[in-house]
Amino acid sequence: MLVRGLVLAAALVGLVAFSVLLAKVTLTPSPASEDIVTSNLQPGRSLRQYAEDYTFLAACKQAGGNILLGVPFGLLLPFFVPRRLRMIRTTLLAAVAMAVVELIQGALVQGRAFDIDDVILNTTGALLGYFVLGRRISHRYYTYAEVPRVPEQRDEPEPAPEPKRTPGEGVRTRLARRKASDAKARGTKTAGTKAAGARATAKKATGTKGTSAKATSAKAPRPLLDRLRRR
Repeated sequence: MLVRGLVLAAALVGLVAFSVLLAKVTLTPSPASEDIVTSNLQPGRSLRQYAEDYTFLAACKQAGGNILLGVPFGLLLPFFVPRRLRMIRTTLLAAVAMAVVELIQGALVQGRAFDIDDVILNTTGALLGYFVLGRRISHRYYTYAEVPRVPEQRDEPEPAPEPKRTPGEGVRTRLARRKASDAKARGTKTAGTKAAGARATAKKATGTKGTSAKATSAKAPRPLLDRLRRR
């Protein structure tokens, strides 16, 4: 956390110092060029003028100076911009800041005028600064200075409470089992007794039928003998 605070403080100091330098360069009155300078709202018009009317060194100085003025934005703004869509946000912030500066020039500063080409060149410088160095520095800053997150612990399901056992529950269960087994044994014994009785009855009936049949067969010849004796 200390290193992160120091880096942010250094970036903030650098941004303030650059803002002061930018204000000194762009917002200083220039009465000598009051009759020459005109506002430009057409993109590319000033660039064509640099190529046609200026010498090579003068054109490089004019265009290169505007590009260099935007480079510090690409170096310092990434430290204060969220990581998501950082390049786009940095570009938009640089463009808005330079547009405000140009508007102040044209409205309040003598010998200065609003030029859309200056805004384009300043924004291009911010993009160059971001791609050359700002992206790497900010990436390392967020990689090494970010506090690691502690993984969230998942709540384990609580075990279900065991049902409370009342005293004497085991004795009651055993008594119920004994009663069930005794009833089952009695039912089995009664069924066996009934089966045995049925067998005995069937046996008696069978024996009676056999005896009557034998008696009938034994009594059958007696009338014939009696008849023979009578004769």
